[in-house]
Amino acid sequence: MNMGGDMNGIRETTAAVGPGAVAVPLRRNRRFQILWAGSASAMLGTCLADTAYPLLLLAMTGSPTVAGAFGAVQFGASVLFGLHGGTVADRHDRRRILILADTVRLLTALSVALALVAGLLTVPHALLAAAVIGATMAYGGPSRMLALRAVVPPEQLRQALSQDELRVNGAALAGPPLAGFLLGLGSAIPFFTTVLASGLALGASVAVRFDSRPEADAPAGGREKGAALAGLRYLLAHRTMRGAVLIAAGLNLTGSAVLLAVMVMLRDHGTSAAGTGLVLTGEAVGGLLGALLVPHLHRLFGPGRLVLAVGWAAAAAFAACAAASGPVTVFAALAFGCLGVPALRVLLDVLVFQRVPEEVRGRAVAGVMVLLMAGLPLGTTTAGLLLDRLPAPTVLVLLAAALAAALLPLTVGRTLRGTGWTDGA
Repeated sequence: MNMGGDMNGIRETTAAVGPGAVAVPLRRNRRFQILWAGSASAMLGTCLADTAYPLLLLAMTGSPTVAGAFGAVQFGASVLFGLHGGTVADRHDRRRILILADTVRLLTALSVALALVAGLLTVPHALLAAAVIGATMAYGGPSRMLALRAVVPPEQLRQALSQDELRVNGAALAGPPLAGFLLGLGSAIPFFTTVLASGLALGASVAVRFDSRPEADAPAGGREKGAALAGLRYLLAHRTMRGAVLIAAGLNLTGSAVLLAVMVMLRDHGTSAAGTGLVLTGEAVGGLLGALLVPHLHRLFGPGRLVLAVGWAAAAAFAACAAASGPVTVFAALAFGCLGVPALRVLLDVLVFQRVPEEVRGRAVAGVMVLLMAGLPLGTTTAGLLLDRLPAPTVLVLLAAALAAALLPLTVGRTLRGTGWTDGA
């Protein structure tokens, strides 16, 4: 389960529209919509690649280990360079970083597509592409997130973040089946499509100018000892942000393990590969529906209660998957478990912009990304070890129990439950 504003905490968005300016409706905010379209294109290209590369490597080598190595290398590079990417975003022009990251990703996809056409693609070439893609995510991710938020005024922040969730979940829903379809047309077609997607993202980054430099009076972040960890330290020192980030990381860890357990369970029940793929889209469907619920959930719950509600819904969904009698029930359980995830991701963004100083905001964004991504390989590895020894439904029950055990003390205590949107650090 890929997981009132403070005016001083969002100076960047205020500067984007100018002091005293009347904000235009978000749908008429040309800079935001162009940047959003470019980000959507980049996300679709990433989701295409995440499916097309493993399928291609599996066809080339017949080895599931080699096919799985693509994701491991990509996520490993993102985690390895993640904190430095945030430091770079706090020290340098974010628009230039974004343009450079999009350019490198475009050239990487083009090199793979041309190698395929020439019959020269090798496994080391594909794994090098995985490392480069992961690195561009680490360096371009914080700058892209800050860019989207820099072109909207504070009062439209939640609306903009909700629209951004549609981008994430729409790409997650469309990417895998589109990759399979394009591979059927020719092995190089998905990679030329990622070239096109990267080109559109690059065009958006070039076309839109925004307040992309760190504040002139900010400290020279990144040069002092331990500066790369400044964002993480700030997040973990604040009770609401600490709880939200750690629960989101726990959801990613257990959620990635649940997906593998669900795949094994469906296989054992005789579900076809195509049917399993459709069932797993329940996550993206739940995320799309949940993106529409973000404003309502934020009005209904305070930050702490929202974090806990999302966590308990996920634990219930894991248990429901274990007791499911068929693919339809599993699909519904996955969708239900993901309904609150967009609201949780928007909550994290809002808290970062409310409560993290601008001079360390890039590192805070990068810290969140690193903590969330680090759980993915750990979750799948743990699930694989458990599934070698236990039936899939038992593993699902254990994962639900582990998540519930982590949530229980936070739920019983008042510290997290009592937090509000305007609580100070």
